[in-house]
Amino acid sequence: MKFSLPTRFQIVGVLLTLFGLTVVLQMINIQGNANVMSIRDKSNLIYEFNTEKITPERGAIYDRWGHLLAGNKEVYEVGVELKVVTRLGNGNTIANVLSNVLGLDYQDTLDRISIPYDPANNQVYIVVADFISPAKIEQLRSIQDEYEKLYVNEGNSSSSSQTLRGVSWNPHLQRTYPENYLAANILGFYSLLDIEKGEAHLGVEEKYNALLRGTPLEIASPVDPNKIKEYIDVPPGSSLILTIDREIQASVENILDNAVATNGAQSGSIIVMDPKTGEILAMASNPRMNPNSYWEYQDNYFNRPIDITYEPGSVFKVLTMAIALDTEAVEPDTEFIDTGSINIGGINIYNWDRAAWGPQDMVGCMQHSLNVCLAWVATEVGPDDYYKYLLDFGMGRKTNIDLAGEASWPLNLPGDTWVDADLAANSFGQGIAVTPIQMISAISAVANDGKMMAPHTLLSVIDSGQRRDSSPMIVGKPISEETATTLSNMLATSMEREASSALVPGYRLAGKTGTAEIPSAQGYTNEFTNASFVGWGPVDDPQFIVYIWIEKPTSSIWGSVVAAPVFQEVVSELVVLMDIPPDDIRHQLNEKVAKE
Repeated sequence: MKFSLPTRFQIVGVLLTLFGLTVVLQMINIQGNANVMSIRDKSNLIYEFNTEKITPERGAIYDRWGHLLAGNKEVYEVGVELKVVTRLGNGNTIANVLSNVLGLDYQDTLDRISIPYDPANNQVYIVVADFISPAKIEQLRSIQDEYEKLYVNEGNSSSSSQTLRGVSWNPHLQRTYPENYLAANILGFYSLLDIEKGEAHLGVEEKYNALLRGTPLEIASPVDPNKIKEYIDVPPGSSLILTIDREIQASVENILDNAVATNGAQSGSIIVMDPKTGEILAMASNPRMNPNSYWEYQDNYFNRPIDITYEPGSVFKVLTMAIALDTEAVEPDTEFIDTGSINIGGINIYNWDRAAWGPQDMVGCMQHSLNVCLAWVATEVGPDDYYKYLLDFGMGRKTNIDLAGEASWPLNLPGDTWVDADLAANSFGQGIAVTPIQMISAISAVANDGKMMAPHTLLSVIDSGQRRDSSPMIVGKPISEETATTLSNMLATSMEREASSALVPGYRLAGKTGTAEIPSAQGYTNEFTNASFVGWGPVDDPQFIVYIWIEKPTSSIWGSVVAAPVFQEVVSELVVLMDIPPDDIRHQLNEKVAKE
């Protein structure tokens, strides 16, 4: 059957109309479809919004009185857009200006920015310098304006190469330590690898990195600036207030530096702690670094008071005597006849001077630091009780002080590798390895009625305008209050009888020296020693405990000569900085207050 021409046109028209209606219906269906709408919304976000990660400003670190120890400053990254340099041919001008203003190498800069722009390799921007000060950026901006005025704005097309177009700078924050070397071993450092990625190393910076860095946010901002309704304010990281006293820290560091230099020592450490709270008031280490230029530091150890172990020598006798008194193995007036040697486990033990000191009470044994007497005392206690107490004092494990990098050495307990002679050696601090923070924490129990407090450097956290204070924590009570009081008075008496160079006029102090031979592959040698001192005061109301370690002094091998005078210097400063009156005035004030 044949259709006429008009009929054919009518059929085509109907078909086209049906097709058009189908398209319209499908469009309506697509616009109302939930899946399609979701895809459309996502596409809009992709093309209309930029998603970026905003890193909060790192929290600041202060000493206990609010002095800034670590903060942030604005610096700039300087870069060059290769597309612009390729188009204008102004690489020579840029390289010349950047070398003069920023101190960059001219040829190296020119080679880097002269790479032809190629969209295929995705290299459109090159960073030529970072951590540039605002003053340098102002200098660049001024030069850039001059070029624009002299060459570009005059319409001289032949001078298009005489411009700084293509150079840009972007601000970001850099960690800064305004006190430079001060308390560097406590703070640690923060290394900024690039604008978005940094790493915290050691000290407070690493230990409390999660608090300091805050919580990064990912936000979507309109590509069109006219559509930006508000700017997102990202809260900064938490700020920290440390237990450190800036003035005490500075004084102790100065004393330590002088002691190391005067005694020709290899290095040294000093810790000042409040025995009643465990708060670290100062912790000095020599050598130390400037965290503003951390890459220049070459020493293997960063914070010697916590990250290196050593054999402490006779300061360890404080723990041995504390154990003996607490177990009632001896009393202060127990008599010992010192013959100059004692054989324990087939090993002869001698005094430091190889001499016999005759009849001694326990105060005399501590006063003259008699190895033979303390070895005998340890045998009276017995190995089971002796090592149980050492574990209670925290030997062989970390103190868990809130600083990154703490070290420890296992305690050799009675068993397969232990022999009887180890008990004798350990009694006077030989054959046992400790850190200064372990020693001051353990001995602080003697200064604090038998209670050991957790050593810590964090006093408070400031977050969103709110301050949260930390609380002192008791980590053990290895000895009784009576034992602590008795031993404190014994050590004070021994210092007074000895007329120790550690004494400070007007204040009754307790303390003990330490001289330790250093083990080597060939055995112990007295060519070099470790000189130590631990002391606290005032004895009737201790406000501080100080631990001093001077490594390998060449002026003298004896702790009484090297470390004791350092203690005297530190305490003479502490009583002033901590406003501690002399004992007689303090007692008068206390009596007056009691009467009122």
